[in-house]
Amino acid sequence: MVFGTKNEREIKRLWPLVEQVNSLETQIANLSDTQIKDKTEEFKRRLETGETLEDILPDAFAVVREVSRRRLKMRHFDVQILGGIVLHEGRIAEMKTGEGKTLVATLPVCLNALEGKGVHVVTVNDYLAKRDTQWMGPIYNFFGFSVGVIQHDSSFIYDPSYSSTDKRLEFLRPCSRQEAYLADITYGTNNEFGFDYLRDNMKYDLSDYCQRELNYAIVDEVDSILIDEARTPLIISGPSEESTDKYYKINKIIPRLQKDSDYTIDEKVKSAILTEEGNIKVERLLGAGNLYDPSNIELVHHVLQALKAYTLFKKDVDYVVKDGNVIIVDEFTGRLMPGRRWSDGLHQAVEAKEDVKIESENQTLATITFQNYFRMYKKLAGMTGTADTEAEEFAKIYNLEVMVIPTNEPMIRLDHPDVIYKTEKGKFNAVLKEIEELHTKGQPVLVGTISIEKSEVLSHMLKKKGIPHSVLNAKYHESEAEIIAQTGRSSAITIATNMAGRGTDIILGGNPKGLARELLRDKKDYTEDEWKHAFSKAEDIWKKDREKVVSLGGVHILGTERHEARRIDNQLRGRSGRQGDPGSSRFYLSLEDDLMRIFGSDRLSGLMGKLGMDEDMPIENKMVTKAIENAQKRVEAHNFDIRKHLLEYDDVMNKQRSEIYSFRKEILQGENLKDRVFSMIDETVDELLSIYCTEEKHMEEWDLKGLRDAVYGIFSFVPPVTSSNLSTLRETLSSDIRNAYEKKESEIGSEMMRYIEKVIVLQVVDTQWKEHLLAIDYLKEGIGLRGYGQREPLVEYKKEAFNMFVDMTDRISTEVLSRLFKIQIQKQEALKRETSRQARLNYNRGEGSAAVQTVRRTKKVGRNDPCPCGSGKKFKKCCGVNA
Repeated sequence: MVFGTKNEREIKRLWPLVEQVNSLETQIANLSDTQIKDKTEEFKRRLETGETLEDILPDAFAVVREVSRRRLKMRHFDVQILGGIVLHEGRIAEMKTGEGKTLVATLPVCLNALEGKGVHVVTVNDYLAKRDTQWMGPIYNFFGFSVGVIQHDSSFIYDPSYSSTDKRLEFLRPCSRQEAYLADITYGTNNEFGFDYLRDNMKYDLSDYCQRELNYAIVDEVDSILIDEARTPLIISGPSEESTDKYYKINKIIPRLQKDSDYTIDEKVKSAILTEEGNIKVERLLGAGNLYDPSNIELVHHVLQALKAYTLFKKDVDYVVKDGNVIIVDEFTGRLMPGRRWSDGLHQAVEAKEDVKIESENQTLATITFQNYFRMYKKLAGMTGTADTEAEEFAKIYNLEVMVIPTNEPMIRLDHPDVIYKTEKGKFNAVLKEIEELHTKGQPVLVGTISIEKSEVLSHMLKKKGIPHSVLNAKYHESEAEIIAQTGRSSAITIATNMAGRGTDIILGGNPKGLARELLRDKKDYTEDEWKHAFSKAEDIWKKDREKVVSLGGVHILGTERHEARRIDNQLRGRSGRQGDPGSSRFYLSLEDDLMRIFGSDRLSGLMGKLGMDEDMPIENKMVTKAIENAQKRVEAHNFDIRKHLLEYDDVMNKQRSEIYSFRKEILQGENLKDRVFSMIDETVDELLSIYCTEEKHMEEWDLKGLRDAVYGIFSFVPPVTSSNLSTLRETLSSDIRNAYEKKESEIGSEMMRYIEKVIVLQVVDTQWKEHLLAIDYLKEGIGLRGYGQREPLVEYKKEAFNMFVDMTDRISTEVLSRLFKIQIQKQEALKRETSRQARLNYNRGEGSAAVQTVRRTKKVGRNDPCPCGSGKKFKKCCGVNA
């Protein structure tokens, strides 16, 4: 008979490994630094002789633990060793806040770095990537591992000998992005890793690629990155040429529409729909005729986006206006996300609503979802304090199993039941009262809010009462971690969005280092002795304050609203009660909160109304608590469906993206594309013959004139096409075209022709892929309507996307051949006369060889047609700029 939960059985299975690591501790502790350093080479030799990472895990973990004790004065607990084993096995380790996840990661990181294939440690922001590199760097450096860190606009290598004038960059030597990725271990954010992958696949030389093959990644705060951010794909875009006038025009009419009579909204799915009366009104106001005429499809789309901007997107909740720009606020962290823009014209609609400058709508150049990026890693693992509630999604989407790691010390935090009020006003009055009482007592309080707007409302109320406090909302800065760390000081009151300070521990009594910096704040420069004196004084203050805070019950977490996801509430609670410290938490709710209003039960609201309860009277009822939990479960299921839906559609694109990126890499790796060009010629000839000279028709019925015109259109010469059997015609046509190509190559030179082939193929692939992405966006937008015709939208999408991809590959072949056959030699004198145009496609390598330029046009080129020079740009923006 098997006893215990699956999690307990797994812990029991792995525990002998932990004991094996412990049994080596004394032996490793007796080794000198030099002997321990030699272990790195010893482990590598063992791997070369056929042993696996699993074989050397106990020895490697025991050595890492000893190095950490010597270098950082931090010894891995047994549960941390257990967490390290789980991460190495490619699973998610759920470890409560304060259990030392950053230190746990060093175990599997060092073990897997021995293979030399690269290990990526993924964090939620640049600050944590930099902090963890500096903090754990001494361990990695001791073993001789190189450590890189990727930041938004810079990259560094950990180098203990490097000194920076900026103390925040201590031991971080600036380096190229390539060098940071070539390091044994690389720290960075999910955004930077994903964008670098996309940028690599837009480059024209393999030597410019940054990333190696994606080998092993440990994702810190894995729920935030792989769940919360999974609904937002990474997109690299370029400006489109569309006018922004339409947004101003539509924006003027939206305030004139009435809710319910002209439009309806659904807050659950964030959608807005025009009623029949609304359609008529919009048609009249815009003077557009029938709004649902095919020519007005785009207009309808922008009207609905403008409606959403006005009714569903709120200032200081979903976005802020700063320096004349609309900046999105991350709904999970409450932080600003500069550079991110909503797609499909929504961002422009919000800009029009706020009367700021409207930026042009962007066209997608490259895109990928986090799900598909992280699934490319050979081995993936993650760690967080809150993952178990999303275990099903981790298993289904990422094939990742969640394992709950026991705490090192028993959890003694007291989690009080929720208190629910009828109105928001009643709730905030009660919150204010409790903050006042705890502040008078001296107990530190961390107040969690779900939006900037709510945090500012509460801050205003505290200011009116004269209660000192700190506010942490969207404006993220590096001092955030410091403020969160000082939240544990007696009488400290900190208001923060629910996820602020993630990755930073709250130390009871405050952080001694932070206190020391406060003591020295009036000094610009200070000596090492002055720092030691200040730190010693700070430690004395901290010890006394810690005793006081412990006696008062530790940090009290006060939640002012439930988040849509239970994980986020648990994350807020987890900021208190670290490593066996005392602590407490309580959530204050109201029936007017968004969660209850949108997803809660109408029956519940009706019941409270009938009871005639006063707004300041708290409600404690099992039915209410159950309704809240059910509402959260409904939202979680709804959001999972959205993410799954996004992934199902992106999986189609993922296969196509892999094909295109693999093809690009083959082109970049290939020295000679001539055989590929000849294959394209043969395929194109077959395609043309299937159109003009089919086997089903008699020779007399063949359209030879059409065939000649088509051949001329692509290959720029007229071959001698005569009636004969199909096989002979195919052979003759292919041979003539190949000979024409050989002749062109002899004029230009083989070396130059190889270079031109590579550049033109890449240009055509990139241009066609960009246009394909745009077409796919339009397809995705309207595919849902197929459901009304009793057809499954996803099946229809897969079918049409495949056909579009096949069409694109055909266009690539035709376009490549067309450009290659139009290439002409131009005399050096003519080149000098047209310097500006030649600069756009100058194939001269600076070695005095003849330059090449596409100049001959066989037909009039439209201003919006691709430029015949092969630049990939439109004619009007290239050679036709002065035409």
